[in-house]
Amino acid sequence: MTRFLIGLAGIAVILGIAVLLSDNRRAIRLRVVGSAFALQVGIAVLVLYAPWGRAALAFLSGGVADLLSYAKAGTDFLFGPLASPAIGGNSFAIAALPVIIFFASLVSILYYLNIMQLVVRWLGGAIERVIGVSKVESLCAAANIFVGQSESPLVIRPYLAGLTPPQLFTVMTSGMAGVAGTILAAYASMGISIEYLLAASFMAAPGGILMAKIIMPDVLVRQTELPLGDHPDEPGEPLPEATHDEERPANLIMAAAQGAQTGVKLAVAVGAMVLAFVALVALANGLLGGLGNLVGVPGLSFQGLLGTVFAPIMFLLNVPWNEAGIAGGLFGQKIVLNEFVAYISLGTQAAALSPRTIAVVTFALCGFANFSSIAIQMAVTGSLAPNQRPMIAKLGIRALVAGSLANLMSAALAGLLIG
Repeated sequence: MTRFLIGLAGIAVILGIAVLLSDNRRAIRLRVVGSAFALQVGIAVLVLYAPWGRAALAFLSGGVADLLSYAKAGTDFLFGPLASPAIGGNSFAIAALPVIIFFASLVSILYYLNIMQLVVRWLGGAIERVIGVSKVESLCAAANIFVGQSESPLVIRPYLAGLTPPQLFTVMTSGMAGVAGTILAAYASMGISIEYLLAASFMAAPGGILMAKIIMPDVLVRQTELPLGDHPDEPGEPLPEATHDEERPANLIMAAAQGAQTGVKLAVAVGAMVLAFVALVALANGLLGGLGNLVGVPGLSFQGLLGTVFAPIMFLLNVPWNEAGIAGGLFGQKIVLNEFVAYISLGTQAAALSPRTIAVVTFALCGFANFSSIAIQMAVTGSLAPNQRPMIAKLGIRALVAGSLANLMSAALAGLLIG
């Protein structure tokens, strides 16, 4: 009973923070936010509590794990003896980065065969009907389940320049709340539970819309001014494919090659980012440790400071108080640095955490909501719609907060449902 009450309090606090940050509380559409919240709760109950839903998720997770295991064939061929666990096979560079390349190539093939477009459109249509947002917002939210914030804007590319600020904010928040399928594969290769990662990915779609529509709700306009499919009778133009004709691969082999090239760029970027940020955290800990010794506070660290700040929130997510500091530090790392560094830290500290805490933290970390993502969205979405770049910069911090709240909501539901 206590766990249930704490979990409800956590959900109420998260929603309360979103309402306090809203720029127009009177414009919040209860039907939209209520439907988004109900969908997020429904997904959580289905995959984390209902026996057949948990069985389906376990089956899907097993399939994903089997699929990702095929990346090892390429890794073994490329690295030879270095890929064996006894030598270097468990290192991040060999265990995680090749999976990104393999999965990026596979996703490219699925796009070439129009399979991914069908899945995204089906899920986007379901989100549109259930929640009641525009076609553009629902498609982008659905795309973020499978691809990242750098790729999902391509699905709605022709519409980006004409998005209203609330619609653009929803697109940005969906990108912050979700993670790319390729990156998800890398997390799984690090030992993070695939079941929790998959559940968090699907829950992030309605969760991002929920927080976006509370913090920056749509302003009601005349019916003739409702853009981009907000009104059911609006004809609009057909939604685009993810790629344009001039970018479409000539055949399946070219699609696989282009995907692999994209994966290489992503893997190099991830590797460089992890190297730099892990080193910077070590530098920060060294400086803080030295400062702490000078002022009589030994053991002062970057993670410790962040843990102190976010520990109360973690406690409201049903993390025991004696573990809330560690959990809060991991969530703080995710926001200030990125989720990759936080998941690596989770792996090193997992022995000190209970299974439920690990589950809650896994959900809380499963999203791109960090400061570097603001720059990424300005670069990617801003290049596709230059007129929106100033608005992206203006909304960046708020989108980061909204995405973080969406991840925390998923974590709160996980804390309630996972025994």
